[in-house]
Amino acid sequence: MDVSTLFFVWLATAIGLGFACLIVPGIKAENLTAFAIAACVLGLINAFIRPVLWFLTMPLTVVSFGLFALVINALMIMLTASIVPGFEVKGFGSAFLGALLMALLGIIGLIALPLLTGADINWYYYEQHMQMHP
Repeated sequence: MDVSTLFFVWLATAIGLGFACLIVPGIKAENLTAFAIAACVLGLINAFIRPVLWFLTMPLTVVSFGLFALVINALMIMLTASIVPGFEVKGFGSAFLGALLMALLGIIGLIALPLLTGADINWYYYEQHMQMHP
């Protein structure tokens, strides 16, 4: 994974996590430093650990029509909260709502970014990260 991809993952994670801290009750960062560290840790977890978990739980994800991916994302948020002091998640329900919000923002980003930049990066993302081809 190159540095620009890692930065993009971190930036998208930071934006989603920021909205989750503002909107979802039960998810909060005590200060900007805790938020920045949590975004960094969650970005690294999403870049390296989450793909392995998605692969291992693919049958459950397929059977649930992709909804199990939200459970994995919620667990990644809870793992981040257990690692980063000053970042708290008050239970699985809050983590699940945060994961849902971050997924919705990710979908909006995948739609809006090519429209804003004029580039066709949706297929680039899928080819690089999901090993799928158009």
